[in-house]
Amino acid sequence: VGPEALLSWKSKRTFTSFGVFFLQMGWGDLGVFGEPSKETPNLDQMASEGMLFLDFYTANPLCSPSRAALLTGRLPVRNGFYTTNAHARNAYTPQDIVGGIPDSELLLPELLKKAGYTNKIIGKWHLGHRPQFHPMKHGFDEWFGSPNCHFGPFDNRVLPNIPVYRDWEMIGRYYEDFKIDLKTGEANLTQIYLQEALDFISKQQASQQPFFLYWAIDATHAPVYASKHFLGTSQRGLYGDAVREIDDSIGKILKHLQKLGISENTFVFFTSDNGAALISAPKQGGSNGRFLCGKQTTFEGGMREPAIAWWPGHIPAGGVSHQLGNVMDLFTTSLSLAGLQPPSDRQIDGIDLLPAILQGKLIDRPIFYYRGNEMMAVRVGLYKAHYWTWSNSWEEYSKGIDFCPGQNVSGVTTHTQEEHTTLPLLFHLGRDPGEKYPLSFASDEYQRTMEQISVVVQHHKATMVPGEPQLNVCDKAVMNWSPPGCEKLGKCLKQPKSDPKKCFWPH
Repeated sequence: VGPEALLSWKSKRTFTSFGVFFLQMGWGDLGVFGEPSKETPNLDQMASEGMLFLDFYTANPLCSPSRAALLTGRLPVRNGFYTTNAHARNAYTPQDIVGGIPDSELLLPELLKKAGYTNKIIGKWHLGHRPQFHPMKHGFDEWFGSPNCHFGPFDNRVLPNIPVYRDWEMIGRYYEDFKIDLKTGEANLTQIYLQEALDFISKQQASQQPFFLYWAIDATHAPVYASKHFLGTSQRGLYGDAVREIDDSIGKILKHLQKLGISENTFVFFTSDNGAALISAPKQGGSNGRFLCGKQTTFEGGMREPAIAWWPGHIPAGGVSHQLGNVMDLFTTSLSLAGLQPPSDRQIDGIDLLPAILQGKLIDRPIFYYRGNEMMAVRVGLYKAHYWTWSNSWEEYSKGIDFCPGQNVSGVTTHTQEEHTTLPLLFHLGRDPGEKYPLSFASDEYQRTMEQISVVVQHHKATMVPGEPQLNVCDKAVMNWSPPGCEKLGKCLKQPKSDPKKCFWPH
């Protein structure tokens, strides 16, 4: 595809709607990436009709910071979704977290809204559950889903069950009003989320309204669930059942766009917030293919993600890209598609992927692998340098918490935080995607490559201005005791006395 494709699109551009499927799945969970059971026919077809990204990354190996990065176009260490409580700790947003997405951050839906878009989030928000962090205060016009993950059931005394919202108010709680059977794994949530998506798309098409749909469901996050129709249908157990239902749902959404005649005006992107959680394996964990470790780590299995761009009539079918991509790029790319410029008053880490998607260009850029407040590694071209290594502590590992089951690599998958800033561990990901064989420190290849990478790292660190950390303070009083709308349902719970404390992050 030549440069005339991009010029042609720009000259004829009308409003382009966006759909982002943002789930927790591993690189190796898709048939198109080699999963043997081939149980993702719709995602595989999406790839055959669009463009497959082989080198696409998330901004953090954990869900909350990744979601903050996608919607702001900024590394979590910039947008505040990190902790300084002990070095290099991953942190997310449990019920007792005090922080959330700061008002100072500009989210993608806020910017699209000013350009006439209607925005909806379906599923998990995970950027703070207190009222000031509500997604409809940050650019979304509609919301159906929850502020936290679907953990539980809780006793509503020590811990409240997680609320489910429609727009501004809760309409029930998980396990009470929205059932999840932990014994069988049965839950109808994915079907509910699917119908929400179909109805929203139909409504926007009928009113000729450009839209942004953020479909962020969590069926593949432990405790894994699937609806009755899909239970027991996969060769991969319950996790496979959940993947099959998600795949079926994405197929129905894409077919709905085609049926309504708006697929050529809708840019759709599928990816994941982190690598598959191997801690939940084998029964409730996915696959990261040949890559090392999984969720929570900055090895490839924790941060390289499946990614597919789909835009009939614009993206040539069957495309494969080796562009180094990141979830933050969806922020900048979406703004570009809408004819908008990213904010100029802050550092934006996402790049515009349209030249890569429409022209086949490869844009030179590094990938930074952060864990909490520490840059753990960087990728430049095919080389990846580890400045720190750590899987999880010996104490956690001794309790059976293992982020790299069956994948011990001596000196690499360390259970203490090991610093390599003087002599980083260097891997060539083309020859060694599993990060098993560090290059010799004495080799010319090592010396030559590290000279180039060091310049990139020095510039990055010199220009890094961290945001105010949002994930440092926890307080049981801020949990989901009495969310908006609870009084109408008779579901308000007694709030304990405020007692803010420093959050403990073991990983």
